[in-house]
Amino acid sequence: MQASQIEIVPFGPDHLEAAVALSRQAGWPHRTEDWQLALALSDGMVAVEGGRVVGTVLVTPYKEDCATINMVIVDETMRGGGLGRKLMDAALLAAGDRPLRLVATTAGLPLYQKLGFHETGTVAQHQGLAGDIAAPAQTQAATDADLPAIAALDRRAFGADREGLLSYFARIGEFAVIRRDGRVSGFACLRPFGRGEVIGPVVAADLDEARKLIEHFIARRPGRFLRVDTTAETGLSPWLAEQGLAHVGGGITMKKPFVHHAADPAITTFALASQALG
Repeated sequence: MQASQIEIVPFGPDHLEAAVALSRQAGWPHRTEDWQLALALSDGMVAVEGGRVVGTVLVTPYKEDCATINMVIVDETMRGGGLGRKLMDAALLAAGDRPLRLVATTAGLPLYQKLGFHETGTVAQHQGLAGDIAAPAQTQAATDADLPAIAALDRRAFGADREGLLSYFARIGEFAVIRRDGRVSGFACLRPFGRGEVIGPVVAADLDEARKLIEHFIARRPGRFLRVDTTAETGLSPWLAEQGLAHVGGGITMKKPFVHHAADPAITTFALASQALG
């Protein structure tokens, strides 16, 4: 059946089980809880053929600053018939006038390029059983009072207001911070995801500070399954591999158009929250 005969409808609670099955078919580690998190923050749509869910897409808005497109999945029996384009058209409509970001697979790259997305970099996914290391002295657990400072740092690094996302992460996970002169200068988040837990986002002023923040959680999870998504530009990949988190793949970061709210070059987002959702 052609994609033109498929209906695109809002993502409802009755679609959740089928969405989890689609992500497993694609080889993605998302649990039901991971889908629920993404849906709580996003506008979701599914492609339905004869009552069967054959595709998904989520649009996660960050106020009016930008939106990310996540969880673009097409059932393997439906690929090549234009369904991916139909899902993306629905996502673009839902996003409105916001600048857009996504992380593409190699297979999805041609479609996104046709839709006006531009490559901006690459994501390196690292995961594995954490090594046994000493906890750094410079980090400490964040408190609720630190959340406004964390959100402000993240806004500078990401170029958009993700306060809602960070508040959700604080409810299901935990944050660590580094302070300079009594003020929060960097942070990292740890939350349940997939086979274990994911560390990210990580926002830091320099590479050493980023390592310390990641070490904060590795030291507290020896032998546990952890994931960190980073970029080639940070130079963290070799060090992460030394900590037992092997490079297992990744994706291509893209924007449409380039985001008007530019990130602060003095601070770096070492782990991408967009990838953490999808």
